[in-house]
Formats: sequence, C-alpha cells, structure tokens
Amino acid sequence: MLGAYLPILLMVLVAVLFGLASLVFSSLIGPKKPSKLKLQPYESGCDPVGTARERFSIKFYMIAMLFILFDIEAVFLYPWAILYKKLGVFGLAEMGVFIVILFVGYIYVWKKGALEWE
Repeated sequence: MLGAYLPILLMVLVAVLFGLASLVFSSLIGPKKPSKLKLQPYESGCDPVGTARERFSIKFYMIAMLFILFDIEAVFLYPWAILYKKLGVFGLAEMGVFIVILFVGYIYVWKKGALEWE
C-alpha cells in the first residue's frame, strides 16, 4: 500500500525541499542594498499618495462582489457549450433557466442602484 504512494510522497518532498532551498540560497547569495526608493510601495508606476491603510468606499466592494457573481456564469457556460450536443433540449432548457435567474438578479441589482458609481 505504501509503495503505491511512495512516488507521490517523494515528489512532494522534492518540491518542498526545492522551494526551501531556493529561498535560503536567494537570501544568502542575493544582493542586499535596500534604499528608501526600493522600500517604497509600488503603485502602477505612480508615486504613492496617502497611506496603505486608506479606507475604500463600500460601493467598491459591492461592485467587486457583483462582478464576481455575474462573472461566474462564464465558468458554467464553457462546460455547457462543450457538452451542448450531448445535453440536447434538456441542457438548453436548464441553461435558459440559469440565464433567466441571472438576468433577474441583474435587473434587481440595477433597480436597487448598486451599479451606480457616485
């Protein structure tokens, strides 16, 4: 029984040892010349403004969650598109129900004003 899992355990051990060895060697051999400019946070090429502890509007998080929610539908559409011919009319009806539910949710969110950026 252990013989069947031995190659997997060996591979995991080699991967962990390689990761640890890479970290240790890079910290020992790598150049260490910290400066004020190098230790400054990087913000897409722009000079940092304010602190990193700045609060964001709740609207930002709402839009992000809604984006994830409505973007997940693409994850469900790809396998359905691949198996479309096998699923037949039943698969088409099920995906239609799924899209209608998502559309109703989208209309609800739109009517509530969650997509307005003010």
